[in-house]
Amino acid sequence: MNKATAVPGNALLSPTDHALVLIDHQSQMAFATHTIDISALRNNVALISKGAKGFKVPVVLTTVAEKSFSGPLFPELPAIFPGQPVFDRTSMNAWEDQGVIDEINRIGKQRLVVAGLWTSVCIVGPTLSAIEQGFEIHVITDACGDVSDEAHERAITRMVQAGAVPITSVQYLLELQRDWARGETYDLTTGIAREHAGGYGVGIQYAKTMFGAQEGGH
Repeated sequence: MNKATAVPGNALLSPTDHALVLIDHQSQMAFATHTIDISALRNNVALISKGAKGFKVPVVLTTVAEKSFSGPLFPELPAIFPGQPVFDRTSMNAWEDQGVIDEINRIGKQRLVVAGLWTSVCIVGPTLSAIEQGFEIHVITDACGDVSDEAHERAITRMVQAGAVPITSVQYLLELQRDWARGETYDLTTGIAREHAGGYGVGIQYAKTMFGAQEGGH
């Protein structure tokens, strides 16, 4: 008979066990994205980016044909990561770009969390390639988008069948925090949630303003 112990499962994300890879959140790619409102997509990208930066998660930023076709990154990203290198490439599959691979190897994490545009091309390619090479991949599905619901959903299904783990943006942030007794990141997490987590964030604002409440009593 198994005996329960009060420790987290290894399948849960922690700030030190992964890198976040943000792929092609660019203007031209957003123009044809119809699976999520672009303002919601930008909000979710900002949420996970601020979470990763605050928790000191290594982050890789990539673009495809930035100067010749796809345009600049969403403005939130250079604002959150000022001066950070952006790996521009020609291949639709970022895993085929040596510069990106060199950065992945430099960071040295076997668990990667990915998000980007479009799900069925620029996320499927590196996800399937990385899994084949022994990496563990989580996909933040609401920080991705595609030209149609069919394209997005079939891409998620294909990646899950290959072993990828689908998560959402708020789930990612709260999994990094995981325990409200972690006071050093409490204000960081609730601050990001207040700004970017919709009704949940408004609820945090209300509770703090009206009652001075805090999650978990801390």
